[in-house]
Amino acid sequence: MTKIIGLLFSAVILNASNIAFSAPINLDDAIVMLKAQNLEIKTATLDLKSAYADLDKTKGMDWGKLDFTQNFARSNDAGNVFGFKLTSREATFGDFGFSEFDGTNPNILNVEPTDLNYPKSRNFFQSKLTYELPIFTGFKISSYKNIMTSMTKIKSLEKKQVIHEKIYQIRKSFYDMALLRESTKNLNKILDNINILENMTRSMIEVGYAKNVDLLEVQAKKGNVERLILQMKSNQKLLLHYISFLLNQKVDNIITPSKHIQMPDVLTKEILNNNLDIKKAYEGLEVRKNMLKVAKSSYYPMVGAFGELSTADDAFMNDIDKHKSYTVGAKLTWNIFNGGSDSADIQKSKLQKLKMKTQVQLAKKGIALKIDKIKTEIDTFDYEINSLNKELILADTIYKNYEGRYKEKLVSMGDLIIKQSEQIKKILTLQMVNNKRNERIFALEKLANGEQ
Repeated sequence: MTKIIGLLFSAVILNASNIAFSAPINLDDAIVMLKAQNLEIKTATLDLKSAYADLDKTKGMDWGKLDFTQNFARSNDAGNVFGFKLTSREATFGDFGFSEFDGTNPNILNVEPTDLNYPKSRNFFQSKLTYELPIFTGFKISSYKNIMTSMTKIKSLEKKQVIHEKIYQIRKSFYDMALLRESTKNLNKILDNINILENMTRSMIEVGYAKNVDLLEVQAKKGNVERLILQMKSNQKLLLHYISFLLNQKVDNIITPSKHIQMPDVLTKEILNNNLDIKKAYEGLEVRKNMLKVAKSSYYPMVGAFGELSTADDAFMNDIDKHKSYTVGAKLTWNIFNGGSDSADIQKSKLQKLKMKTQVQLAKKGIALKIDKIKTEIDTFDYEINSLNKELILADTIYKNYEGRYKEKLVSMGDLIIKQSEQIKKILTLQMVNNKRNERIFALEKLANGEQ
């Protein structure tokens, strides 16, 4: 029963992304879901874990390495067989041919000993533990650790950037939806007025106060407004599809926030201090500084220690204590001359460090310029929105006035339709400017890397 329940639970988890939310979700809930389920954020998290694994790998270099080697060989080569016996501490004087010495041959030094030159085939089993430890590497290992530490910080900053980018996209989608719904609401009001006008025109035609062409003009305008409403509803569906993609979860409806976003109260200095691109540039500069230290390490000697414990015999693991041996030692390597390649590497690293330092300054100045540009654009959009709101109120008033005058036959249907077209134009323009203003505010928040 426990296994069955576990399988059912796993199936629910695996198919969670295919289940649609029946209740509408708000922006705060969407951001929480985004951080937990967005696939790009999950990918960035895996990249960060991979960077930490690389850092652990570099830290492990301080502890050296321990290797176990198991050799097996069989040979009748004279050198090998004698070496095998010597390694396993089993060499005898007989191996040198003393068994052939009878004491009667005065030219004994010219005798070729058969036991030494033509030995029987012998097995060789050697088990060996080897430990190598770097003692001094010219600060190379410590520099590599610093480099990998900076790389993990860069990956962490990149993950934060992905999170902020996805939050930017989800927030923009929610506010775009709010503007679409507001514009659709206004167009529906105009459509209601057109329906009223259509009925009124039919009545006026019956009593001879209007012509059929007036009715055709009203119906044409009605069809135009219905088309605009249909487009906005289609755009709302597309937004829901995009939100579902961001959340990795099917969403059928959302609760939109207020369509107006307050201007973030943030100073340029604060943005420059918190900006992730600038922080990444500083970490890149740290990488270049440590790369220079790595290049300079070639001028230092390399010192390492090693130890080895082994046992060997003609049978596997036979009489280990009798045949065991050890070796310990240290090694110093110092490159004195290599044709100036080390000097060239150092000069290149210095240039790369200087280049990165310049890029940090360029990033700060470039982002400061973007901040000034965005703030100026937002101020301009605020002025346009304030003006367009007044113009829309005026357009509504003028339309109502013309509607009354049309009833009195003081203006034509064409004049009335023109005023209604001006209403629609103001609504669409206001939506477009609001969208642009919201996008610029979100862009400013991205530079500040905040979650206002």
